[in-house]
Amino acid sequence: MEIIKLSEEHITMNNNGEAGSWAVGGREVGTSGAGGEDSGSVERASGAVERIGGTVVMWAVVGRFLFTGADTLIFPGHNYIGSEHLLLGLLREGEGVAARVLESLGADPSNIRTQVVRMIGETTEAVGAGVGGGSSGNKMPTLEEYGTNLTKLAEEVITLDMGLLVAGTKYRGEFEERLKKLMEEIKQSDEIILFIDEVHTLIGAGAAEGAIDAANILKPALARGELQCIGATTLDEYRKHVEKDPALERRFQPVKVPEPSVDETIEILRGLRERYEIHHKLRYTDDSLIAAAKLSYQYISDRFLPDKAIDLIDEAGSRVRLRHAQVPEEARELDKELKQITKDKNEAVRGQDFEKAGELRDREMELKAQITALIDKSKEMNKAETESGETGPMVHESDIQHIVSSWTGIPVEKVSTDESDKLLKMEETLHKRVIGQDEAVKAISRSVRRARVGLKSPNRPIASFIFAGPTGVGKSELAKTLASYYFGSEEAMIRLDMSEFMERHTVSKLIGSPPGYVGYTEGGQLTEAVRRRPYSVVLFDEIEKAHPDVFNMMLQILEDGRLTDSKGRTVDFKNTLLIMTSNVGSSVIEKGGRKIGFDLDSDEKDSSYGRIKSLVIEEMKQYFRPEFLNRLDEMIVFRQLTKLEVKEIADIMLQEVFTRLKTKDINLQVTEKFKERVVDEGYNPSYGARPLRRAIMRLLEDSLAEKILGGEVKEGDSVIVDVDPEGKVIVLNGESGLPELPTPAVAV
Repeated sequence: MEIIKLSEEHITMNNNGEAGSWAVGGREVGTSGAGGEDSGSVERASGAVERIGGTVVMWAVVGRFLFTGADTLIFPGHNYIGSEHLLLGLLREGEGVAARVLESLGADPSNIRTQVVRMIGETTEAVGAGVGGGSSGNKMPTLEEYGTNLTKLAEEVITLDMGLLVAGTKYRGEFEERLKKLMEEIKQSDEIILFIDEVHTLIGAGAAEGAIDAANILKPALARGELQCIGATTLDEYRKHVEKDPALERRFQPVKVPEPSVDETIEILRGLRERYEIHHKLRYTDDSLIAAAKLSYQYISDRFLPDKAIDLIDEAGSRVRLRHAQVPEEARELDKELKQITKDKNEAVRGQDFEKAGELRDREMELKAQITALIDKSKEMNKAETESGETGPMVHESDIQHIVSSWTGIPVEKVSTDESDKLLKMEETLHKRVIGQDEAVKAISRSVRRARVGLKSPNRPIASFIFAGPTGVGKSELAKTLASYYFGSEEAMIRLDMSEFMERHTVSKLIGSPPGYVGYTEGGQLTEAVRRRPYSVVLFDEIEKAHPDVFNMMLQILEDGRLTDSKGRTVDFKNTLLIMTSNVGSSVIEKGGRKIGFDLDSDEKDSSYGRIKSLVIEEMKQYFRPEFLNRLDEMIVFRQLTKLEVKEIADIMLQEVFTRLKTKDINLQVTEKFKERVVDEGYNPSYGARPLRRAIMRLLEDSLAEKILGGEVKEGDSVIVDVDPEGKVIVLNGESGLPELPTPAVAV
């Protein structure tokens, strides 16, 4: 008679094959649902056993782990050795093929899995509450992670929809009746796990005019262990609702579900790749998944991983699929011709030219057939490419970058050749609107180039400057020009006049009023603006006028690139460029500027500017605290404007007037004499370029307004403005005798 030795490998194989085996619940996600693979691994390791009759003899190691399994009967009411106890015995037994195979298959449970499976095995407190960050997208995937394993512990996992349960309950008692029926069904079957998403909605659900809510109905069943339940909610909702009901809270064992790291998110995306490839009928490169995890973590700060990364790959897949599903260009051209043919045919019918209409109808049908054939051919080619897996639609890293840019407005795509030229010529472009101030323009350009190629510190703003100088020298204008040129438009500049924050109580307007105060729901002027437009220039105008508490708040922005508003939300400043303007040291600049004339050469001017700059910085050190100045990237002192620079600014301002008149179909030109008159009247070293605007308004715009209202200048006229020998402004109308005028400095 054949003697068969029963080893732990055979019990492991039988454990894997048993329907509803609890032993499967101890696996990791990577091996879940691979029962056949487990058995195959054991068979390969131990050798196939011929299935014949005979005497079965247990090896000693089998007896040891059976007794080990019996020792694990620590839960009241467990008077048998089940598959779960055999698994514990196998895991404790360090020798034998089965232990090695289970270890290689990842049988060591994680912390969260251990807590959940332990609670499922308890007889009384058989409930758990998954608690995670709001919108983390991590609580439901955690349950799905256990999904295969939990269905080995129970036949099915049922999700309770409280909205559907309450819907349609018109009369008192209907809701309670529905919930009781549900509970009875669960009680009758020991193989059901109830999952409640947003478990805090149990509190108050269905309660009306003396009726008890769902939470109080479920409490007795939870206490008696008649219900195996898993709930999911956020930390805020758990604290707000569940913790206020101690009787409900103690019936749940909290399991905190943290946000996964970037590396863990990449693994999650790789696990989801096949599902989204089937849905969108395309493929994802590994680089695209890595980019989705990293870019979402870096640039999307108001959501959590892996939720935001999953949304990225989903939208990128949709974008690529639509791009490949577009009509071929040849079909588009034929469609345009078809529309014209159809239009001509209808006109021929209305004109009763039926012979021509018949010819056009034949051509129309021919074009429709050609378009249909082209579209079908394109679909077949795409389908063949997808099935072959060689050249089908692919989601690349650039597609993920494009989606991130469209969500946030932050340019994260690789720098193109055109953009490289634009960045390298940035100083030249900025100088078209900002005359002089080479130091400031170069510093701004360097910071933008550094940030665009990814060399800036990832935890600080793009750059932070303080512009010091007298009024009217271009401090605010440079910030506007930068926002318009590189950040898209002047609307990309968030401007805060710090004279509005001189009082202590006004500081709260930046981050929002505290709870209980007026305006709490409106948010802060600074934090809300940056949340809506994270890629922008933030201008703090006349920073020295702000209350000292504002500088305390600025320290966090300058160092860590973030600020917490009154509602506890963290606002990301890492993609903003901070500019602060100040008039501190203006008197020093004005006194020093008088000594810098046209007779000095460039070396003497630079030497004098260096002395002035050091004096201004010393004065700033006396006004601002060291910890504030030490966090700035650079302190830039603006030079006083010379008369030659004011003349260039006059060209820009005059061009703005020319542009406004062109919209009224009036061609305006000015002579050099008039321009010199404007510069002489508008130049004041102490006030910069602002008097120039007033001079143009008084000498040019007022004179033109009188002529237009008097009917002397009409639409379509050409007008020249000159100055007579006595210095009086004259407006000449007509084409004859117009002198040759220089081209304005820049078109606006």
